[in-house]
Amino acid sequence: QVQLVESGGGLVQAGGSLRLSCAVSGRTFSSYVMGWFRPAPGKEREFVTSISWSGGSTYYVDSVKGRFTISRDKAENTVYLQMNSLKPEDTAVYYCTARLITATLYDYWGQGTQVTVSS
Repeated sequence: QVQLVESGGGLVQAGGSLRLSCAVSGRTFSSYVMGWFRPAPGKEREFVTSISWSGGSTYYVDSVKGRFTISRDKAENTVYLQMNSLKPEDTAVYYCTARLITATLYDYWGQGTQVTVSS
């Protein structure tokens, strides 16, 4: 059974940093893309960033470029989201997710971790 378990959320002041973790288990993820999503006005969930498990290619939504960094540790089976220079508008529940590299839809989702940025 595939499991994605997020941790690392919390309350931080604007300008601060947090690192989210997503522990993955239940299968081999070498053919998967791992992503982070968050809710956004008018959308159920907004794409934030993704990384291919195998090659490490990354993508970011424009609003987080230069501030957020996604990475993965194959030995630890963990995906990380380093968030720097946080803004109040980054406040959201952040969800870890996974999809096959050949798919367009994300199949697996974690339970989410709350990030709150105070001004």
